[in-house]
Amino acid sequence: MLIQREHELFYGARVIGWTLFLIGVLMILGVGVIAVWDGFRSGFTFRQFFLRFLMIFTIYKICDMVLIDNFVLLKFHFFQHYYPEAAHVMEGRKYGFNIVSQLLKLFVIFPAVSALAAWICTLF
Repeated sequence: MLIQREHELFYGARVIGWTLFLIGVLMILGVGVIAVWDGFRSGFTFRQFFLRFLMIFTIYKICDMVLIDNFVLLKFHFFQHYYPEAAHVMEGRKYGFNIVSQLLKLFVIFPAVSALAAWICTLF
């Protein structure tokens, strides 16, 4: 059930949210560009590119799982404070909302994407 708010939580909330979203996307893209550029500059092999991408994705996902899922959602109840209508979703959970999805990304999807990206990088 999706509840639409008629008013922002505070003045400028949507602008701040979209700005933070865009900064986050630009930072993630920047990490990718720097990783690829430095790999080309250093003459990386497939294995080196693969390990670099795998480390980036793994560190990203572990930080997401520990900081966002565990602390922000479960310990500090940050989002539940601002969106009380969603509080029932996290009740009784000892870990995050989507642990199966998170582990699937960590152990299956990210290694596959890392291999694909490394293969593409070694073509050039």
